[in-house]
Amino acid sequence: MVTTINSKYEPTRMAKRKTSSNAGPDVILIGAGIMSATLGVLLKELQPDITIDIYERLDVAAAESSDAWNNAGTGHSAFCELNYTPEHPDGSIETAKAVKIAESFEISKQFWAFLVEQGFLSDANFIRPIPHMSFVWGDANVEYLRKRFEALMQSHLFHGMKYTEDPDQVANWVPLVMEGREPSQRVAATRMDIGTDVNFGALTRAMFYQLQRMEGINLYFAHEVRDLWRSKSQGGWKIRVENVTTGDVRDVRAGFLFIGAGGGSLRLLEKSDIPESRGYGGFPVSGQWLKCLNRDIIERHQAKVYGKAAVGSPPMSVPHLDTRMINGKKELLFGPYAGFSTKFLKHGSYMDLPKSIQMTNIAPMLMAGLHNVPLTRYLIQQVFQSPDDRLSALRDYFPNASMEDWELEVAGQRVQVIKKDEEEGGVLEFGTEVVSAADGSIAALLGASPGASTAVSIMLDLLKRCFPEQMQSEPWQRKLKEMILSFGKSLAKDAQLTQQVREYTSRVLDLPNIEPIPEVTR
Repeated sequence: MVTTINSKYEPTRMAKRKTSSNAGPDVILIGAGIMSATLGVLLKELQPDITIDIYERLDVAAAESSDAWNNAGTGHSAFCELNYTPEHPDGSIETAKAVKIAESFEISKQFWAFLVEQGFLSDANFIRPIPHMSFVWGDANVEYLRKRFEALMQSHLFHGMKYTEDPDQVANWVPLVMEGREPSQRVAATRMDIGTDVNFGALTRAMFYQLQRMEGINLYFAHEVRDLWRSKSQGGWKIRVENVTTGDVRDVRAGFLFIGAGGGSLRLLEKSDIPESRGYGGFPVSGQWLKCLNRDIIERHQAKVYGKAAVGSPPMSVPHLDTRMINGKKELLFGPYAGFSTKFLKHGSYMDLPKSIQMTNIAPMLMAGLHNVPLTRYLIQQVFQSPDDRLSALRDYFPNASMEDWELEVAGQRVQVIKKDEEEGGVLEFGTEVVSAADGSIAALLGASPGASTAVSIMLDLLKRCFPEQMQSEPWQRKLKEMILSFGKSLAKDAQLTQQVREYTSRVLDLPNIEPIPEVTR
């Protein structure tokens, strides 16, 4: 079981109506998104007798960032996302982050394949094959994409990537992108046929559906965690949770607490008052999509086509013309268009940002703002975009687009991490970060992209921090190697292992067969 700890204080806040809780579960998960679902399943597989309570403020799972309409990226594997491969001042291309994300996505696929093979998930309809493409135009961008392709070809994780500067070839791959384009415009594209589209909303709900049927698991919807603190009398942590339907309030204790509440994680982490939480702030970025209404256009496009982000824009705003499967139907989105809102959640409060500002993080937040003036300028421009501005951006990727075929759809809310920095005072981080107490009794996930696609790797790292003894035990090690074939090994360094796991996941998840990796000898 998890280790409990002593506390410094108990709260004196008064609730409206309150019932007390006795022993409580071993683990409490706050938020019913992909992260909590992944952690819950991992823990239950590793320790079948563990007891877990899950609390979600909304009345359905995966209604915020994990939902297909809210998620800025579905199936991040670094095949096409250019923001993961920045160009250095000397012209070289950095690939370390892309390689790490590609490896992490392979780990996620292994875990999902295990769940399908074991019957925990009834099918693999949450993941579908879809080519991943990068598309650029202009001499400088074409040169960048060529160098990126050559750099990624040094890693077997990107074996099978195709590169072309031939407009006819690009038109064959994605006709909408080339129709109506100026013939003299120089273009280039890469394509990975083993790319996928993942409906994380459907996956999350399927995982929770099975979890709540298991002994020792309780899932509470329409329950909002109002406060949390160390438990002085019993050890571990207590939360104060309100049933938002009835108004009833109760306190629940657990030995381990995970805050996976998306944009709401920061405020809850601040309430913990652990030293590791100090200095963290959040910068909210809202988003919108253009959603295609014309079924003929939707059927003519079959790819995720990513371009280059505007200078100063956050990673979630990298433009893409994106084929997705949502609720069993093929959809086509373009965007996302960024904006600014003080909400930390799509269904949040405009007071989220002001309430998150504390003495411990105000300096890092101010310094991060001073260092990111281009981002501020970019967001202001996005907020004041007209429909014609949005159409103009769409026509960069679909020249013949007509506004009558599209409607605006509100996407999810992201909270980018701001943290203290010795040199800069405060920095804005574009990624995900796990913040945990030194004793491992509490952890929170902050940040955004590429979270969902790398959820399994993120949660495995969390387990190493918070359950170190159990992670080294023989039963857990044996089970982890059963669930994830590559556990404890580096896919980035082992072409043969990569070939093996890709063949396995393709078979179980009903994905296309992959080409043999040249380095692999049989």
